[in-house]
Amino acid sequence: MAKTAPASVPRIEIGLACDVGTSNTGIYGLTDLFTYAGEFSAKRRGDSARSAVRITHWRVDGDAKQVRCEYDSCPSSSHALSLIVIPGNVQAPDRTESVSPLLDWLREKHGEGVVLAAVCGGVFILARTGLLAGRQATTHWSFNELFAAQFPDVLTETDHMVIDYGDVVTAGGVLAWADLGLRLTERFLGTAVMLETARFMLVDPPGREQRFYSEFDPKTKHGDKAILRAQQWLVTQRERPVSVAELAQRANLEQRTFLRRFVAATGMKPSEYQQRLRITRAREMLEFSQASIEEISWSLGYGDVAGFRRLFRKVMGLTPSDYRKRFCQPPLQRAAPIAERVEMLDR
Repeated sequence: MAKTAPASVPRIEIGLACDVGTSNTGIYGLTDLFTYAGEFSAKRRGDSARSAVRITHWRVDGDAKQVRCEYDSCPSSSHALSLIVIPGNVQAPDRTESVSPLLDWLREKHGEGVVLAAVCGGVFILARTGLLAGRQATTHWSFNELFAAQFPDVLTETDHMVIDYGDVVTAGGVLAWADLGLRLTERFLGTAVMLETARFMLVDPPGREQRFYSEFDPKTKHGDKAILRAQQWLVTQRERPVSVAELAQRANLEQRTFLRRFVAATGMKPSEYQQRLRITRAREMLEFSQASIEEISWSLGYGDVAGFRRLFRKVMGLTPSDYRKRFCQPPLQRAAPIAERVEMLDR
């Protein structure tokens, strides 16, 4: 007859894999999030004395060259990990090692059926296990080119906040640990517990995308001076459409040659590049001006307001109105005239 687990053993064990450079914010933020989720789940089951989650922290022991548990929320001699999360790591993107006890341990646990997840720079560690090969993965949008260069067999997609393959999950953004933690809470503990945890932590439930926040960061270190001149000029022309003929003339190149070199240098067609510049300008106007959506559309050369709305949503993942609601900067309070302020001080 199978032995039943002792009443003191939580339902699932979640491990956090730490390495040199691991973000303390990610470690303790995820620890708190899963702690709250475990408590809420236990209360729903009518067993508030026993958390539904056991949280452990794991790190390579430098002397033994082994991965050991350095923190355990429910100390026990045996472990039964269901999930391992690699928090954000500020040093991982610059390291290139492909062999380490941590990577071997992660591969071993994945082979045992443990779900692996990683956040931001921690995705570089997960990628070095080889388990992301042939799949899509996300990391912080500013790491896009570096990640793609280091892992050409991984399909980099930094528009999304979380990409979930079931057995491996990646999240982009420094604070994406919250999005990832809630997504995994929903999987292991249910939607009701996830929503309760999100409300308690004042965090939006899963659904955000990284492209809501990322800036257009065009390639400029490509070494093609003629194309760079055209790029620099385009920035000054964000409020009108520019033809390929105009751009080629600026670069002093024949149109076909210009088009070929522009795509090779920037990775984008001139029309796509212009759209991103104009959407960037639209974002600025939505954030800092009181202009209507129609006025913004017309000022950027989009006579079809409906078309502008569709394009904005395609690029940003939000409608212009929703973007303004989320990111609009409140107008500064107008300073009172000097005479009025002196009079107030004399009262």
